[in-house]
Amino acid sequence: MEVFRTGKAGIVFRWIRLFTFVVALPCFLLLSQSIPSAHGAAWQQGPPSFADLAEQVKHAVVNISTTQVLKESPMQQFMGPNSPFRDFFDDDFMKRFFGEQPQGQRKGHALGSGFIIDQSGLILTNNHVVEKADEIKIKTLSGKEYDAKVVGRDSKTDIALIKVTPDTDFPKPAQLGNSDAIRVGDWVMAVGNPFALGHTVTAGIISAKGRVIGAGPYDDFLQTDAAINPGNSGGPLFNMNAEVVGLNTAIVAHGQGIGFATPINVAKDILEQLKSGKVVRGWLGVMIQDITPELAESFGIKETKGVIVADVVPDAPAEAAGIKRGDVITSVNGKEIDNAPALSRYIGFSAPGTPLSLQIIRDGKPMSIKVSSGTMPDEGKEAKVEKKESLWGMVVQNITPEIAQRFGWDENERGVVITEVKPGSPAGEARLRPGDLIKEVNRQKIQNIRDYNQAVQKPQRGQTMLLLVKRGKNTFFVSLKSTQE
Repeated sequence: MEVFRTGKAGIVFRWIRLFTFVVALPCFLLLSQSIPSAHGAAWQQGPPSFADLAEQVKHAVVNISTTQVLKESPMQQFMGPNSPFRDFFDDDFMKRFFGEQPQGQRKGHALGSGFIIDQSGLILTNNHVVEKADEIKIKTLSGKEYDAKVVGRDSKTDIALIKVTPDTDFPKPAQLGNSDAIRVGDWVMAVGNPFALGHTVTAGIISAKGRVIGAGPYDDFLQTDAAINPGNSGGPLFNMNAEVVGLNTAIVAHGQGIGFATPINVAKDILEQLKSGKVVRGWLGVMIQDITPELAESFGIKETKGVIVADVVPDAPAEAAGIKRGDVITSVNGKEIDNAPALSRYIGFSAPGTPLSLQIIRDGKPMSIKVSSGTMPDEGKEAKVEKKESLWGMVVQNITPEIAQRFGWDENERGVVITEVKPGSPAGEARLRPGDLIKEVNRQKIQNIRDYNQAVQKPQRGQTMLLLVKRGKNTFFVSLKSTQE
């Protein structure tokens, strides 16, 4: 409850309060308008509209339609994947009873997007949009169509360069930006041809950088929540300065707001080679893998940064320079290497013959190795079957002709083949599988089952065993950890 003063003093006091209220109220209102709330400040940072940006860049984006001529037998309709006759009327059956069948032709069609980068008619898009095409057409926003041809393709980065013959009505090219400068949280806008709907604009932010999604050896994607759908492939991702910072490339099929764009700097790095029709990359000739905490413990290193050399290709630059299996590469030319994709990108995008200074750790000791990158290559009697069931949860056998044929190995390979893996065992937890070839156990070479039996010890709880495993053409280390009491 407020207490009012009486007398002359009370009258003076009330006049002072009234004066203060009259003077302070306008000041307070003015101040409150000049300082926006935290929510208001955040909103003001976003663009009020993307309309001006869309108007500025839309003419540089093109729709791409491709046609592929498919050859098939007239009986192909009876041998489709859902046909009940598929298992009976195969090619051998048809040839045996009806002779050679005339080949018919069917045309397959696909759609994508692209963007003009040069007034001479050069257009960037994804390789998967045009790689199998027999005919390529592009359509501009005005509806005008042009025939296009492939100038250069690169399957490893999924980038292609196509060209049309421009005329006086040909649109102006898009400006290429710097994808290294884009930051997580920056606004971006995607333009393309989703589901053949024609020019469509979607907007969002950069959600992450440097994403590795298993699309290829040089994964380094920008992740965005700008809507990307089938048909957007090859279209541009613009920053707010109307510069292309990425090529929209991939989506997560069942995800929402998860799209991936190839950084435009990746395209710029190989653009001149694409113009020449062929991309040539640097090459060391090593098989590498990331360092897990278990592998770091096995190799006696403290950090999980860097990559382990799982194998060295014979007669490759790495072998000539003295790089050995088990070396841990931590930096190249002063640039720290955090993981295997980072090393693959650095070497792959270097020109053949580039001098490289590698910092490595060998047997726990740091050292430096000098190497020049090379050019990446274009791309009897039945033996007694011996097997050893191990407490590590796997069964291994010598390489016999039957085992070699079963798992696709050369009979001259050395090592032991895993033929069984127990689920939930150390081998199962490490995702080893039948057909894997064990080449080393705890850094000891394995030639046969006898070497394996001598190298493998009965596991104690918490003990680890380091294996060098070959799977197909890849070689990698695996660290097994025992849970035995």
